[in-house]
This record gives sequence, structure tokens and C-alpha cells, in this order.
Amino acid sequence: MSKTKTTFFCRNCGHESSKWVGRCQGCGEWNSFIEEPVEKKSTKTAVYGITERARPQRLSEISAVNYQRINTHNGELNRVLGGGLVPGSLVLLGGEPGIGKSTLALQVALQLKNCRVMYVSGEESLQQIKLRAERIGETGEDCLFLNETSLENIFAFCKELKPALIFIDSIQTISTQDIDSSAGSVSQIRECTAAMLKFAKATHTSIFLIGHITKDGILAGPKILEHIVDAVLQFEGDHNHVYRILRSLKNRFGATSELGIFEMRGTGLREVNNPSEMLITANDEGLSGIGIGATIDGIRPFLIEVQALVSSAVYGTPQRSCTGFDSRRLNMLLAVLEKRAGFKLSAKDVFLNIAGGLKVDDPAIDLAVVAAIMSSNIDMAINHLYCFSGEVGLSGEIRPVSRIEQRIQEAQKLGFTKMFIASANRKGIDVSGLNIQVVFVSKVEQLFKALFGKN
Repeated sequence: MSKTKTTFFCRNCGHESSKWVGRCQGCGEWNSFIEEPVEKKSTKTAVYGITERARPQRLSEISAVNYQRINTHNGELNRVLGGGLVPGSLVLLGGEPGIGKSTLALQVALQLKNCRVMYVSGEESLQQIKLRAERIGETGEDCLFLNETSLENIFAFCKELKPALIFIDSIQTISTQDIDSSAGSVSQIRECTAAMLKFAKATHTSIFLIGHITKDGILAGPKILEHIVDAVLQFEGDHNHVYRILRSLKNRFGATSELGIFEMRGTGLREVNNPSEMLITANDEGLSGIGIGATIDGIRPFLIEVQALVSSAVYGTPQRSCTGFDSRRLNMLLAVLEKRAGFKLSAKDVFLNIAGGLKVDDPAIDLAVVAAIMSSNIDMAINHLYCFSGEVGLSGEIRPVSRIEQRIQEAQKLGFTKMFIASANRKGIDVSGLNIQVVFVSKVEQLFKALFGKN
């Protein structure tokens, strides 16, 4: 009996090595190599739907076919995909376990009309899927469900039923008999995904793959498949909050800067068409320490609420705590306020929170953070119809930010009366036709006088 050949794979990026090494040469990850058996792959191509050998062609010989995108009947998902799903595309939907990937896939599968859909689940039984579908409240008469983990059996049903869209939940549970290793291994995931890509391109069938990742990113999945699939969608969110963000990390058929926002409810995921209204709470009572910032994530502008609390330090060392904001940047802004604006914050506790459980890394939110800290420190409320957008430099100057017109229009749409931006953004902005007053500030102390001064 011949000895089984083994090789080593990186769990993070799938890099192959003949021997174990401490650090992966592909991604630089330490202690990520695992040993797996390798068997000679079958040369059968009929299982992938390929019946003839492809031949080289000139560019003029290639027929240009404008495929009509499949409408998923989900506005946020269509936005992230670039207007809909392209026939024959392979899309990877990744995210942490329990974040809502299967719920989103099931909702899309059940909402599609006049389109044959096959939902393949290797994790849940058909009874569990039906219970979840009843909770969502969709019937989906054109959707067929299959509980299968064998790749060969899945392709056999696809050839028989000829669906236009296939959902695989999840790719970690699918295995092929051509690879002598367990499901979820690096080699199984890579070969199964490559086979699905060939099948999708040959039959013009769109395939949605669901892949799990952990916080450390050590589980074989999206990191290995990013180079194979046509689009990579990342589902993000905090389990303690109801909002979920769908990002496009890679898209061969659209922009990679689009963003979709959902709200997790007991009946499934609800599309958030106007996230600004959801992320801003009513501040009619005049509470101090609240500032509204205009940010842009991808190409989508929206307003968020920044909450700050400044109090006297009870213990010897003042506390600096952030939720949804970079703590190092907060320390920089506090130093700027103390050095340039004269605020004595070295002996005070400062707590900062971005409402809604979002994580913001846009420098334009600096002005809202500074305004909220000022408001809490002197215990004076900021008008709830004021908005801020600008980056704060080390010398206390207010620096300009990109796409300021979109930020101003978003604030105007929500009924804000005044918006504070950098003086350097004055060029190229026509404020005559706006229903919102634009205030130009160049220094942090100038912002303080405009908000709380007599003038």
C-alpha cells in the first residue's frame, strides 16, 4: 500500500509548503501552517458542466454580451453589488458566526420571484430552515432547498434543475471526493470553490458562497477565496447592537466603495435606507456633550451622533475610554484642546462613544468630537440642529475634508440649520443656493467662540 502524501498549508492565505515553517512566506502570519493529506485530483470535467475545450481567441472574435443583472429585491444588497447580481458570477459573503449571513441569504432567496433558486445548506436541516423562513415571513415558491455536503451531488441536482441562482451555506461544510481530507480544510475549500467557479462560468449560473471567519482570521475561508471569487462581501456588526454593515471588499462588476446598512430584528434583516435618521437620537432636552458629525463611509454620506462625558477624576490617574473611535486619536485631540484652547483636561476623565455601535475612522469626525468634549466640559448644550465636519491638526487648525458638498447636502436633507466646516473648504462651494447656514472655522478656539461665545 502506497504511503499517503502530505503537504502543509497556511490557514490564513492558503500558501503551500513541502515542510512546516514558522512564518508564512505569503502573508507573513506566524504558526499558521497545518499538515493535510494530498491526493491526485480527478481529471473529469463533466461534473463542472464543461463539455468542450476552450481555444484562444482574438479580442475581435469575442462576442460582447450585455447580461441583464438579477434584481435581488434588496436595495442595500443591490447597491453593494453594483446594481444587481451578474449572471455567472461567484460571490463570497463572509463574516463572523452569528452575525446574520444565513439570514440575509435566506431572505434574498425567498424574495426572488420568477427566478429558480436553490438553497444548499450543509449546516442546518430542512426543518430548521423552514422555522427560520416562517419567522422571516416569506414563502418563496420558486426556491428549492437541499441539505447536502457532497459537491458531486450538488452539481448533479444543479444539472437536473438548472437554477439561475445557488446559495451555498456554508463553503466550510462542502467537500469533494477527489480530495482526501476533511471538510473545512484548506485544500477542500480551495478545490470546491475552484470547481464552483468553473461551473458558474460554464453555465452562467450565479453562486453565493457563505464563509465563516473568526476574529483572528485563522479559519480557512475568505482569505483563501478572495483571489478566486468575483466579489467579496463582508458582513460586519456588533452582537450587542442591531445594526449590520455590508461592505464590498472586492467587486469585478462594480465599485468597491459601496456600503449597505441593515437592522437586525426578530423577523430578519430590515434595510436602512436613511441611516442618518436611525443613528441620531432626539436631543430636544438640551443635553450637553452631544455633537453631530457628517462622515462618509465608502461613497455614502451619513450623520452620526458623538457622545462625550468629561468629569473630575476620582482616582489618581484620569481615565480615557473610547467606543467606536480611535483612542490614540482621542488623546491627540485632548492634547490639542489643552495646548491650543486652554482646556484643563489633564486631571479629568474623558469618555467618548459613537452612538449606534458603529466604528468610525473618518478624520472628518474630529470636529464633532472636539465640540462634544467642549460641551461636556463646560456643561453647555450644543444646538441639536448644528452639524460638524472637519479634521483637527496638531496646531489646532481645522483642516479641510473631501467631498464636503455631499456632507452638506446630507445635513440639509435632515433639516439641520447650521454646519461648521474648515475655512479651506470655502473654495468651490456655492452656499447661495443652500437652505443651511455654512460656518467656516480655521482654529479650535474659533469654534469655541462660535458655539459658546457671546457673539
